[in-house]
Amino acid sequence: MFALVMGVIIGLILPLQTSINSRLRRSVGSPFVASLISFTIGTLFLAVVTLGVDHQLFFSPHLFSQQPAWLWIGGFFGVVYLTCNILLFPQLGSVQTVILPMFGQILMGLLIDNFGLFHAKVSPLTPIRLAGAILVLIGVVVTVALSTWLFNRHEARTTSTQAARGLWLWRLLGIFAGMLGAAQSAINGHLGLVLHSSLNAAFISFFVGTLALIVINLVLRSPRQLIEPDHRPNPWWMWLGGVIGALFVLGNVYLVPILGTGLTVVIVLVGLMGGSLLIDNFGWLDSKRNPVTLVQIVGLLIMIGGVALIHLA
Repeated sequence: MFALVMGVIIGLILPLQTSINSRLRRSVGSPFVASLISFTIGTLFLAVVTLGVDHQLFFSPHLFSQQPAWLWIGGFFGVVYLTCNILLFPQLGSVQTVILPMFGQILMGLLIDNFGLFHAKVSPLTPIRLAGAILVLIGVVVTVALSTWLFNRHEARTTSTQAARGLWLWRLLGIFAGMLGAAQSAINGHLGLVLHSSLNAAFISFFVGTLALIVINLVLRSPRQLIEPDHRPNPWWMWLGGVIGALFVLGNVYLVPILGTGLTVVIVLVGLMGGSLLIDNFGWLDSKRNPVTLVQIVGLLIMIGGVALIHLA
């Protein structure tokens, strides 16, 4: 029971991280600077935890020659995933910023399982799993497209073709980011086996991501200033995104051996959906308020049913 409750809680906190990092971006003026701050804080947090538990941070350099090159790029995929979420949040709101990457994760997860990518255990794409994926797609369409159409109809207004295309480009970016997020999870899972420590794997992933973001910010010459948007003091909680991200990674690392990957995904998804609905409906953490509709709730329930069918069938 404790593991189930923990799964819901770590799912709830991930949408909070996206809101927090989006607020941080407003104060630092760049999504890449916001990502760097978040990754740096998360790396330091994981370093302390890893030292306390494993009493070491790094590994033998011989592993670089003994293991495939892709084993070390999970952190870079995490950078893309986190930065895309920061970019998506003000464009699409909390609910879509959660469900579109989640849809991408499910698609990539099916590919990884079917072909055994990243040394994952092969799980062929059965008719039941395919039916679950179709159910998830229906849930996405209901939540995103149908709810948007009903909203525009209710408001008696139309969106320009150019603006509509722009929104769908953002949505496709969210799906792509989710696919990279799934690849990161698979890579980090294998890295944990190689290092004999899930904690150490999580730290290495964050450390690589931090190094990648340092290079990106240097190349882009990102702004190095802290402002106060709307002439209001910056909230203390805008620095907590990295800690929440680290807790999310650690939570998944802890739960998968206990519940299994399938049940972990479903339980965390329930928390993700609940957290995103709460943030959108109440406008928490200085986010734009987007009241939740019955159509969105129905779509999310369809998605959860599809995910359950994929992983628990």
